[in-house]
Amino acid sequence: MLDDRTTAAAWPPAYPQGYAVVDVETTGLSPHDRIVSAAVYRLDARGGVEDHWYTLVNPERDPGPVRIHGLTSDVLEGAPLFADVAAEFSERLDGRVLVAHNAYFDWTMIAREYARAERTAPVRQRLCTMALARELALPLPNMKLESLAAHFGVRQRRAHHALDDARVLAEAFRPSLHAAAERGVRLPLLECRPLVEWSAPPGGGTPAGGAAYRSGARRPARRRPACPYPNPGRYEPGGPLRQGMRVAFSGDTSVERELLEDRAVEAGLHVATAVSRLTSLLVTNDPDAATSKAVRARSFGTPVLDEAAFTHLLRDVAPARGRTAGAARSNG
Repeated sequence: MLDDRTTAAAWPPAYPQGYAVVDVETTGLSPHDRIVSAAVYRLDARGGVEDHWYTLVNPERDPGPVRIHGLTSDVLEGAPLFADVAAEFSERLDGRVLVAHNAYFDWTMIAREYARAERTAPVRQRLCTMALARELALPLPNMKLESLAAHFGVRQRRAHHALDDARVLAEAFRPSLHAAAERGVRLPLLECRPLVEWSAPPGGGTPAGGAAYRSGARRPARRRPACPYPNPGRYEPGGPLRQGMRVAFSGDTSVERELLEDRAVEAGLHVATAVSRLTSLLVTNDPDAATSKAVRARSFGTPVLDEAAFTHLLRDVAPARGRTAGAARSNG
């Protein structure tokens, strides 16, 4: 395996020149939840640690699941606001690829905080270590951070403490990065699109004094034509996808989410923004996550596929019932 003695010529030239391994603890998982602590490990091009940084953040509201992150209102009362640490945070992110475990979540939480502070996060690309683990086909029992850490012999000291989680991830990311370089694996980098607008909601703040951003501040949901096919019901494991199936997506993906959704629509599927009893399947790379879609899918018994299985099935989507294969091809 590649190590620090490897010549520069052996390292893939297309790989990034630096990384910011990030972990944030939050008051919850919704768009209106806030960051209560953040940590960054800055790494060089080959994953070597340059420095690290940690801060508490006053969320200006109830701290949420104290049993998980351990940060009470008393502890956070004297902490700086996100706006007070945004510049220092930016120094550690600037010019680097943001690395996180389930990077979609960390990135969106960070981007929202910057938007509330009327700033823009200096991040252009992110890398999810879950996606990288899948690219490397690591033999993990699940996609939890503790499983990735155990695979590389990294010991967790304080799970759900931002600084220790960032340390653990940095130590697990380095051998992952070297394995990818040795095999010539293309890193699963995704574009980060910062939020650029922010405003307080009409009539004042959100509950407990939190800030809010305009719904238009995020990249607006693309208006798609209504799916012309009836919902055939739930996906049956082992069977094909069928036109009209309602598909929801959750969590980070190796392929840009919009591209996956476009491919689903082109195949005749209905892209759903939430999970309900009518949802045919949920596509997620982390079915054990605490996201609202994953939780609802488990409660409804909704079938779940990972990204790789879903994209494989997209190659041959069955026509809607009652239509000929020729008609399906001409319209799908």
